[in-house]
Amino acid sequence: MRIQGLTGRLTAAVISAALASSFLSACNLSDNNQTEVEPVLDAGSLNLTADVKGATKHTREINHSCYDHLDFSDLREFEKAEKGLIAAPEQLEIRDSTGKLVYSQKAFEFVRDTDAPDSANPSLWRHTQLNHHYGLYEVTEGIYQVRGYDLTNFTFIEGDTGWIVFDTGTTVETMQAALAFINETLGERPVVAVIVSHTHGDHYGGLRGAVSEEDVLSGKVSIIVPEGFEKHAISENLYAGTAMFRRAFYQYGHLLPPPGAQSKLAIGLGTQTPSGFNSYLAPTDHITHTGEKRVIDGVTMVFQMTPGTEAPAEMNTWFPDKNALWMAENCAGTLHNLYTLRGAQVRDGNTWAYYLMDTLKLYGDEAEVIFQSHNWPCWGNEEIVDYLTGQAAVYKFINDQSLMYINQGYTSEEIAEMIKLPDDLEQQWHTRPYYGTYKHNAKAVYQKYMGWYNANPAYLDPLPPTESAKKFVEYMGNTDRVLRLAKRDFDNGEYRWVAEIMSVLVYDDPTNKEARYLGADALEQLGYQSESGTWRSAYLTGAQELRHGVPPEVAAMRSRAANDITRALEPYMVFEYLGILLDSNAVQDLNLKVNINLTGDKSYLLTIKSGVILYQEDTSAKNADVTITMPRQAVTMLLLPNLGEGTPEFKQLGDSIKIEGKKAAFFEIYKHLEEFNTGFNIIEP
Repeated sequence: MRIQGLTGRLTAAVISAALASSFLSACNLSDNNQTEVEPVLDAGSLNLTADVKGATKHTREINHSCYDHLDFSDLREFEKAEKGLIAAPEQLEIRDSTGKLVYSQKAFEFVRDTDAPDSANPSLWRHTQLNHHYGLYEVTEGIYQVRGYDLTNFTFIEGDTGWIVFDTGTTVETMQAALAFINETLGERPVVAVIVSHTHGDHYGGLRGAVSEEDVLSGKVSIIVPEGFEKHAISENLYAGTAMFRRAFYQYGHLLPPPGAQSKLAIGLGTQTPSGFNSYLAPTDHITHTGEKRVIDGVTMVFQMTPGTEAPAEMNTWFPDKNALWMAENCAGTLHNLYTLRGAQVRDGNTWAYYLMDTLKLYGDEAEVIFQSHNWPCWGNEEIVDYLTGQAAVYKFINDQSLMYINQGYTSEEIAEMIKLPDDLEQQWHTRPYYGTYKHNAKAVYQKYMGWYNANPAYLDPLPPTESAKKFVEYMGNTDRVLRLAKRDFDNGEYRWVAEIMSVLVYDDPTNKEARYLGADALEQLGYQSESGTWRSAYLTGAQELRHGVPPEVAAMRSRAANDITRALEPYMVFEYLGILLDSNAVQDLNLKVNINLTGDKSYLLTIKSGVILYQEDTSAKNADVTITMPRQAVTMLLLPNLGEGTPEFKQLGDSIKIEGKKAAFFEIYKHLEEFNTGFNIIEP
């Protein structure tokens, strides 16, 4: 029997409705290039200020309690992170060709050999120390990693004549730095192949730093990926790319001051994301099934497909001659996400656990080392079996227990409060919640199976956040009284509630200085308490924007798809993104049939119905209103105003682009394509 209190229901449902409205291109705002912003409001009657605060006594008590339930004397993760070090620079900073800072380990030197301050969760501080290890490491004979040069590890397999690179990191600059360092240390070798393990941008963004497009097109260098790679790699970073980009500012703390005891720490998978140039090159080879083999430059590799785990297209790799197993991002030194805070499709914990156990079945008897795209390797067969089983058990537990509670009628918010790992699993350092968390992963399971609706019809069609907030304030009657009560609750350490109720006041009146500052103070303490690096970044970023507003350089940003991604779009992706850009209501009277003939390729039929763009492949309309004939490589020009008429690219194509029929009618859509603003508000309306 379940008994549900009014306060729990109010917090979980009503207040959450007020909060509900609020990659990859790279963020080009480095920590050293931040603009000082004057506070948007003055100090108020409660003596609240826009200053960064220290840890309160409640935060100190919560952080110190970590020492009571986690075994900080267990140093095995440190032994793994340090094992195999060959060389490391005394300090590590990576800059682009203009001298702009792209990535820094120097910024994290403050964590070395120091205990956690009051303003940091000791477990996250420990994990930051682990991720501060960097340099060139030997994993096993012929397998090396350059770690700590990017959020992602750079893995180099020694072939007969050159390097086989596994994952190229986030940016060209970091990839170049890693390649230069291993060549300088072990002797220069060419890159003969690249394997990209999965579809996330921090694993292929550095492609142009490893290989040239000419060598790929000529067949000199192969790029090997899992089946479905292009579709998911491109669409994830395009269709909802602007929103994900903005939300990534919160998840990764891009806009926070440089790392520090009262700023950002490591974010689970590494210390931070670099801010250089993200590239993309089209793959040349696709792995389609488990057991598929490649022999490249004398190195034998057997692939295990793991779709629907950490990414929709992902694969592990077995090296039978080395008894070594590459786990891509299916394992890490942290709990991963079933739902990622920047926004992404929900992942399946049950499938994830299944493939980890399948890995054990296939290679568990022989594996002597496993290595992965984040954090550090694991050595020894007994240790490996325990590691893989422990990782699988945590994802399966979160999945199964969430479903158990779902079938008892609990909502996602309630399940997040109830989920608790068995003691043995909770003590695993390699699945502590530094990136993903038990709470938001449990909510992801709810979302996957049940969606956004909690089945209470009172919340089937709730008011939007601003209107809801205004009604709350009207019913409260006295905002000053609410502020006084909230300050009392803040002083008592009730930061979660204070952050929520102050959000209501801010959504009612964004100029309410006391609400902004008190809400910021509450978020700040929650950040200090967070074991998750991404939660810490999100809380501290929210606090900063409540105090100072969105930085002007971010507010002025407009979304721009990276050239490499744009060039790689399939025609259907162009048509789909055109529909996303179009304000259909503004052209709801527009109805057209448009034939798209791609020279030497397929034909497509666009049907514009009441301003909605639909498409069909391998067909055309006899009575089309417009017929556009163009080369296949020019299809992305459909995303440019008036197909790019008047641009150098259009003139260069000459007569190869022909538009026949009701050209003016078709061009009407270009008057109503949205230019997305990357600086939209999150913490306020």
